[in-house]
Amino acid sequence: MTRTTRRQLLVQAAAAAAVLAGCGGGSAGVARSGSTVASTWGDPVGDGQLRVGAGEPLVVRTELGPRAAASGSLVTLAQVTDAHVLDASSPARVTFLDRLGPPFQSTFRPQEALTAQVLTGMTNAVRALDPELVIQGGDLIDNAQANELLHALAALQGGTVSPGSGRDGYFGVQLASDTDPFYYRPDVDAPRHPGLLRAAVTPFTSAGVGAGRRVYPVLGDHDALVAGEAVPDSLTRALAVGDRALWDLPPGLTLPAGVRTSALESPDGPPAPGLVDSFLRQALAGPTVRVPPDPGRRELSFDEVIAGLRRPPAAAGRPGRLDYAFDAGPHVRVIVLDLVRRGGGSGGLVDPSQPSWLAGQLAAAGGRWVLVFSHQPLASSAGGETLLAVLDRSPQVIAALNGHTHRNSITARPTSSGGYWLISTASLIDYPQQGRAVRIYATAGGGVAIATWMLDHVFPGSLGTIARELSYLDSQGGRPQGFSGRRADRNAVLFRRPAARRPA
Repeated sequence: MTRTTRRQLLVQAAAAAAVLAGCGGGSAGVARSGSTVASTWGDPVGDGQLRVGAGEPLVVRTELGPRAAASGSLVTLAQVTDAHVLDASSPARVTFLDRLGPPFQSTFRPQEALTAQVLTGMTNAVRALDPELVIQGGDLIDNAQANELLHALAALQGGTVSPGSGRDGYFGVQLASDTDPFYYRPDVDAPRHPGLLRAAVTPFTSAGVGAGRRVYPVLGDHDALVAGEAVPDSLTRALAVGDRALWDLPPGLTLPAGVRTSALESPDGPPAPGLVDSFLRQALAGPTVRVPPDPGRRELSFDEVIAGLRRPPAAAGRPGRLDYAFDAGPHVRVIVLDLVRRGGGSGGLVDPSQPSWLAGQLAAAGGRWVLVFSHQPLASSAGGETLLAVLDRSPQVIAALNGHTHRNSITARPTSSGGYWLISTASLIDYPQQGRAVRIYATAGGGVAIATWMLDHVFPGSLGTIARELSYLDSQGGRPQGFSGRRADRNAVLFRRPAARRPA
């Protein structure tokens, strides 16, 4: 039986949308702020065409405390995570592995040339929100390359963004001249977007999150590891700046037994260290494609990535790691944890010194409420139970937020100290391509409430809309995997009863 290719599935979905397009839709009424409380994108009739609908009101959740009147806002922040700003022309990418299916479905996406535009669209939504601070939740870039970090920081902080690379700006698997039936080519395949690749690499200006607004980074696996999995070495460094690219899956290359079963633990990259490196070495023995080289694609070390993310310095941290803490005003403290494996692998890993360091930071919070951010979820990270045990003992902790899963979810974690919320936020690269707004309120009686809602990216012109459309139609993407989550995972008010020791 012939396997249906990703391109064919995209064509089928686009054809269905075109047939039913007369049923209505369009972008009239979309909120310029990106707030999903004001308006939402959806597919109400199931025809594959996104339409703008009414906003989603906040769902009241009382698993950790009764509903109580707000007595004042303590802080507002935006969480922007998993942008995966990538160099779509890089010969160090492993797009050919997508043919193997899970857990490699993230190595190619039909909308991947538009990642810088989507991130810029999210900064437009952030400026409309006007938060006190922004948490950049990790996987800002996709393949640990210097040019990816340069483009992503320009989009995030403001400046000229030049997404292309090499002599032609774009030279990759989506070219119309590539006859491979697997990859979507916007110039010739449905949904057709002639000139999209040229537009995608055209320089543009980003206003960023706003002058003077602090961006606090979280380290993600893709920021420092090739494909979020492999430590850069002499082979991958030579590929990145060279003129040989791997577009085709070599004959006989198959997944080791048991790899597919672990895909749900790490949806944005293969979880087993060494897989990508092994596959690269096998693939290089087969046919390659000549591509224009670019020295700007140089792969970065961990220290270089951390230094780049921290420029300008956001808060004092531990040498060689992106663990740090800071006070977001007189009532809230933020703790950031670095769970990225220095030896490779996309899943989180707790450093032996982190539990005691975390306990010290909680003690230093004084009477403040505490928010904890990590890229990978604590619950699925190796050793994560030790960090959760530290948080469980603290009456000040009200939420632990993460990215990595590309999925919206909110779960209550009751503890004898009062409990806290585990909040996962969707990515900017996969559907629904959203960030998260978080506003902390004091409530009557000494409790606290977290109002949180999703933010859609708002990029001027058609490129942001096309990126969202392609991410929705992607047969391996966030729509079929339910990354949007339930309504209660997106827009909600999360109540927490007063702490045993009441914060000031």
